Amino acid sequence: MAFWLFKSEPFKWSFQQQKDCGAAGTEWTGVRNYQARNFMRTMQLGERGFFYHSNEGKAVVGVVEVCALAHPDSTADDPRWECVEVRAVADMPNPVTLDAAKAEPRLKDMVLVTNSRLSVQPVTEDEFRTICEMGGLDWKTATGT
Repeated sequence: MAFWLFKSEPFKWSFQQQKDCGAAGTEWTGVRNYQARNFMRTMQLGERGFFYHSNEGKAVVGVVEVCALAHPDSTADDPRWECVEVRAVADMPNPVTLDAAKAEPRLKDMVLVTNSRLSVQPVTEDEFRTICEMGGLDWKTATGT
């Protein structure tokens, strides 16, 4: 299973709004970066990712699950832009800030730490475990296993 991180500015789309979508989830729209789009093209159903509040808070606040594969982004006029759909699965009991991630030696190579501008990014299993540990989130809850 691959792991991911999805970034959103909370005043545009918050984790609470994501949770309010329920089990059906919603499109992860508005990504206009080819690398981020290409990551979404590789995602498989059931893969998990962190929901990260950028700009305000700068913290991992929850976990989402990919519930629909890449398809045309309904907010784009250009068919090159695609998105997946995600649904919320768990709150992060103790949000993990960017500063905390940067201070954790095990996360020194994490994309969030080295390239915090990318809106959709891969996360290694070890990084996913570390963030869950730091945030007080049980592995089984985070991964659905």
